[in-house]
Amino acid sequence: MHEFLWQALVTLLVIINPISVIPIFVSLTQNETTAGRRKIARKTCFIGVILLLSFAFAGDFLLTSMKISEPAFRITGGLLLLLAAINMVISKDSDQYKASSSTEPGEASKKNDVSVYPLAIPLLVGPGALTTTVILMHQAESISFATQGAFIILLVCVMVLAFSCLFVGERIMHVIGKTGTNVLTRVCGIILSAVSIESIIKGVIGIAKLVKAL
Repeated sequence: MHEFLWQALVTLLVIINPISVIPIFVSLTQNETTAGRRKIARKTCFIGVILLLSFAFAGDFLLTSMKISEPAFRITGGLLLLLAAINMVISKDSDQYKASSSTEPGEASKKNDVSVYPLAIPLLVGPGALTTTVILMHQAESISFATQGAFIILLVCVMVLAFSCLFVGERIMHVIGKTGTNVLTRVCGIILSAVSIESIIKGVIGIAKLVKAL
C-alpha cells in the first residue's frame, strides 16, 4: 500500500506538474488583485479536483460499460503519457509559455473566467492526468478499500499543493525564473517517460496473460 501511494504521488505530481502552469497563470491574472488571483487559483483547483474525483469513481464503470480491459487502458494511458513526456522534454521553449504570451491571454481578455479554460482544463488537468487517475484508482481497488480511501485523500492533497503553487506563482517565477521552470519541466518529462513506459510494459504483460488464459 505504502509503495503504491508513493508511486501514485510521484506520478500525479509529474503529470499534473503545477509548476509548469505558473507562468501561464501569472500571465492570465496579471491584471488581477491578490484577492482576485487567490479566487481564480481556488476555483481552478476546485474544478480540477472535481474532475479527478469524478474519473476516479467512474473509472471502473467506464471500463466495464465500454468493455475495455485494464491492460488495454494501461497501454493507451501509457502512450498518452509518453507523448506528453516527449513534448515536455524536447520542446525548445515550452509551447505553454508561447501560448501564454499570445493566444491564451487574448482569449482570456474576452472571457470573464479563465479558471475553467485554459487553467483547469487542459493545463492543470489534461487527458493524461484523467487517464492516470483512472488507472491508479483501479490499481488501488485491487489492493484494498483503505488504499482507495488513501488515494482519494492523495488526489485532494495534490490539488491543494497545486493551489499553493499557483497562489505564490509570482514569487516562484521571481526565484527560479523562466529558465529554472524550463529545466524543471524537462526533468519531470524524463520521469514521466519512465512512468509511461512502465505502464505500457505492464499493459503488454496483462494482455499476454489474457491471451494465454484463452
